[in-house]
This record gives sequence, structure tokens and C-alpha cells, in this order.
Amino acid sequence: MTQDKKVYEVLEGINVEYDVHEHPPVLTVDDALEYWKDIEGVHCKNLFFRNQKGKMHYLVVMGHDKPLDISDLGKKTGAGKLSFASDKRLDKYLGLKTGAVSPFGIINDENKEVRVYIDEDIMKGEKVNFHPNVNTATISISSDDFRKFLGQSGNQVKYISI
Repeated sequence: MTQDKKVYEVLEGINVEYDVHEHPPVLTVDDALEYWKDIEGVHCKNLFFRNQKGKMHYLVVMGHDKPLDISDLGKKTGAGKLSFASDKRLDKYLGLKTGAVSPFGIINDENKEVRVYIDEDIMKGEKVNFHPNVNTATISISSDDFRKFLGQSGNQVKYISI
């Protein structure tokens, strides 16, 4: 089963409504901006980090246009020094490829090892938008349904101010 079909199956299984917007492959937020202009809701960037020892992994979800101070994030999460996780770790823990990082990747985290940090500001919007674990589409869901998805995930999820 493809990554996007797996996401749709999980969302349908918990009665979450979503809209799919297909587009050419995009690797960065800048690439995606052209295709997002007609999609309402908060558009997000999703960043995958590891702690200094490489024992803990963190998925950070925030508004696409918000800057991130990585050292401040390390303090807020209690993780200390953070760095971007490698492509190998991204595949191992979330089953994803670069350019397709998404909070829906936690459906592939069988051991629930990845800690998820959501910027509180993105939850203020009515809808949020993410890749469905592939970079050829964007899906829109309500913020409430996103909370529902996160709540059933089994991963540690925290809402923080970034």
C-alpha cells in the first residue's frame, strides 16, 4: 500500500474528513507555495530532529512562514542540543523520504518513539494542511480532526509556543 493510501485509510478509520489537492512533487516549502495559494487553512512545515546522543527523535510541526530557533526549541522540549535527523533516521522512524515529512508519518512509528511538538499557533486556524506522507499532494483537515488524529496516535504529543 502506498504511503498516501495508508494515511487516507487511517483517517477514514477514525472518521476524519479530508480534502486532497494533488500537485507536482515539491521538496521545500518554497516549492510548495505556488500550489498552496488556492488551498485555505494553515500551511505547515514539518521538521525532524534528533538529540545530541541520537537516542531521542522529535517531529516539530509549525507554520510554514515562522522562523525556528533550534537552541530555544531544545530548551523548551528539554532535549538539549538538537540537530536535524538524517534521511536514514527519517526512514527508520517515520518511514518517510526527504520532502515528504508530515505529522502523518507517525502512523509508521510502530514503537511510538518519536515525540511530536505542535506549535500552538497552527491550531488556531480552522483547517491545517500537510502532505499525506508523499510530496505530490496536500491534504486539508480541520484542526479538531487533526487533534483527534494525534490523540489516537499513541505518540507523545505536546503543544508548545514556538
